[in-house]
This record gives sequence, C-alpha cells and structure tokens, in this order.
Amino acid sequence: MPRGRKRGYSYSSPSDDSHTRSRSRRSHSRSYGREHPVKKNYYGSYESSPRYKGSYSTERNQRSRFHERGTSAERRYKRSNRRSPTSSVHRRHHHRHHSHRRPRDHHRHRHRRSSSDRRTEEKSPYTNNHNSRAPTFEDDEDGHLIYQNGDVLLDRYKITVTLGEGTFGKVACIKDLEKDETVALKIIKNVEKYREAAKLEINALEKIMQLDPEGQHLCVKMLDWFDYRGHMCIAFELLGLSVFDFLKNNNYQPYTIDQVRHISYQLCYAVKFLHDNKLTHTDLKPENILFVDSSYDSHFDAKKKKNVRRIKNTEVRLIDFGSATFDHEHHSTIVSTRHYRAPEVILELGWAQPCDVWSIGCIIFELYLGITLFQTHDNREHLAMMERILGTISYRMAKKTKTKYFYHGKLDWDDKSSAGRYVRENCKPLHRYQNSDDEDHRLLFDLISLMLEYEPNKRITLGEAIRHPYFDKIPSQLRLESYERNHSVSR
Repeated sequence: MPRGRKRGYSYSSPSDDSHTRSRSRRSHSRSYGREHPVKKNYYGSYESSPRYKGSYSTERNQRSRFHERGTSAERRYKRSNRRSPTSSVHRRHHHRHHSHRRPRDHHRHRHRRSSSDRRTEEKSPYTNNHNSRAPTFEDDEDGHLIYQNGDVLLDRYKITVTLGEGTFGKVACIKDLEKDETVALKIIKNVEKYREAAKLEINALEKIMQLDPEGQHLCVKMLDWFDYRGHMCIAFELLGLSVFDFLKNNNYQPYTIDQVRHISYQLCYAVKFLHDNKLTHTDLKPENILFVDSSYDSHFDAKKKKNVRRIKNTEVRLIDFGSATFDHEHHSTIVSTRHYRAPEVILELGWAQPCDVWSIGCIIFELYLGITLFQTHDNREHLAMMERILGTISYRMAKKTKTKYFYHGKLDWDDKSSAGRYVRENCKPLHRYQNSDDEDHRLLFDLISLMLEYEPNKRITLGEAIRHPYFDKIPSQLRLESYERNHSVSR
C-alpha cells in the first residue's frame, strides 16, 4: 500500500503537543484508532515548476502521523530561555505593524492601510508595472495572510505562486525584485504560538549563518526574515523535492546503494557540524532532507515492468531548524517525529546529540528499502518493535526509566495479542533486511546497527560514522572533509 505522507520543502515549526504524520506503507501498514490526528506543519512541494515535480494537495492533511514535542508548559519555558531574534544585531525589516493581532472570534478581518502605506506603494519602483498589485493586508479566519499572485510585500517580494499551505502558514515562490532572483518565502500565520516558534527557528538559522557563512556544511540558507503585519516571514533558497517526496513519486522504489551512500554521507556531515557546535536538530527525517535539484532520468525496469526514476544529482540540504536545541537550552521531554525517535526519548531518560544519530540510522534504512523501520504510533509497541529488530533493550535503561513500559526490567508486552502478532509478522532481525551479501550492503548494515545502539553513550558519533568503511567509496570530488580540516568550528 503506498504511503500517504506529503512533504516537499519543509520548514516547520512546533505546533500542538501531538502532531500527526501517519503513513500507510507497502509494509508495516495498518490503521490506528488509539490516537487522534492533528495537522502537521509542512512546506509544500514545488508543483508549479517542471524542475520541482510532485504535488502538494490535501493528501498530506488527510493522512497524518503523530509527532509529540512536549507539553505546552515545556515549550513556553523553552521559548522564555531562548534569545529573541528581534534583539539580534542581524535583525532585518522588523515591521512596525507587529501589534496587529487576529481577533479571538476568528472572524475574517481587514488591516487598514495608512495613507503612508498607500503612498509607499504608489512610489515603489517595483510596483508600477501591470503585473504587480498592492497587497490587501487581510487575514483569513485561521490567521493565514490572504494574498494573490502578483502582490508585492515590503515593495520588494513579489508573490508568483503558492507552493504549499500547512498548520504554520503558507509557503510561496517569490521574486526578489531587489536582487532579481527567485526564492521561497515561508509566511507564518498571524497567531502568537506560530510567531514565537518561527522566532526560534530564526535564532537557530542566524547562529548557523554566523558559524558557516559560506553554507559549506549543507544546511539550508536563510536569506532574509521580517515581520509583515504580524506574520513572521522567512526567505530561503529555492530547492528541489525532499528525499521522501522523490521516493513517493517513484512508487517507493529505494535509492541505489551508491545514492544511499552519498545522501547518508552528506547527512552525517551536516548534522556533525551541528553537533560540533553544541546543537541538536531533534527532527531528522526524510522530509527534512531536500535535493538541491530533483530532476531525474526515467528508464524502464524490465524486472518490475514499469518506469523507474533515477535522480540525476544526489546533492542535498538539511532543513527545518524549528526544533533545533542548543546544549544550554531547556530540553523538552519528547522530541523527534515518532518513527525516528530514539529509545532514550521514549523512556524519558533525557537526550542529547545521540538522539540525532538514532534518527539517521532509521533514515538510512528507509532510503535503502523504501519502508519505515518502525511503523507504529504507540510507545509500548515501538519498544516491542525495537526488541524484535535489535534485541533486548538495555537493562540499565529499563530499570532507570520512570515510564510504565517495563516490569522487573523486562518489557511488559503480550506477544499473543493482536499487536504482538503484528510486530512478530512485520518485524524481523535487522540483518535479515539486507538485500545482498555484497560487501557494500554488509558495511551499510554494520553502520546502521552502530547508529541503532540502545545506550546513547555507546552509540557511534557522527565523527566516527563519517570515517566508517561504508563511506570509503565516496568519490574524491564529492568528499567534504577537506573543507572541514581547513575551517575550524567552535566546539
């Protein structure tokens, strides 16, 4: 059964205590009635351009998957302990109309334009042609900015097409009239919690820009940000589809072993840069890894009797820093999207950079096979899957956790229940997922097993991972360590 996950360009921000993101898969698929889905924030696919094939549609909203990020109190505490980007020396275009707020009755309303606003629009050198129009400054009942193609924001950013819409707001493809270039603009809802979440992402992105001004460590570039009448707006470089969306559009045909190698290598390199600078991403997943260019060749696979797409360029960028957390900041109890969540997070034992390494192990598996390693929405079932695939959970962790999933140090799980049968029938020891006995495949699964070590302090670090023999075949022209050696980063 095909998966129902929809995400192209994804710059999300934390929303409610339970996000949803459910996928139905070719395997590990069934319906779950124990939890109630809520919309997840996302940044839509580039449907409008031939280069960015794929669609955004409402499918993503209709099929969802859980993603908890901690209690609202924890998020408020985290926000209060993080520097506001509005105090930064790098502040850009902080709009004076920040005081406009959407009324609590959620009825549609219109922001009145002052005479000075109208004069600015009339005098703008970019809005005098017939293809541009002055914005109406109106919000809908959910707080989204209402605009039309051709509207120009701040006399500079001309909206050409909407790329996607999510819980957080909208993403538009825009023309920067000042620099004469096309970029992506994330327009956050005029709602306080989303506005504050956007500020957190801006903080992380500004710090990354300071540490890596040339963008050599494969993190997405934030080009600008501003507050537009209560809507936080963030401009990013325009990229291609996510590695997930490309996989979905390709009928979940896995990437080749060489493609998996290069994508995984870049992911380890980018996240290692974050870890070296005392930052944990906390939301790594295939939707948050974007191809720089998702154009492809198509060829007929005689064995499968259908056309298969082959990505031309496997260069990627890491996105979505809305949940990134520095070591000195408050750490929410629950982080990461369910399917990529480390055991120490589920068991509420505290987390740090190793939780990202676990997520990367799950992602590499998914790129290799086209299916999710842990397809579940329930903590106890998730732990049962881990034990089925990876062996018994660490006794130390089982005894230390204050959660109720263990009894006398053993997982409290009924193998004979319907859930138990599901886990038994759909999960198997990790090495049995290996498609070939070739050395490349063996090394790949060795790396995955090291990343999926239960104990965080025994889990491989990304500095060690990037030197793993699996990456020895990365061509010299694609290697990134030379830049790493020549440019020191703070530690």
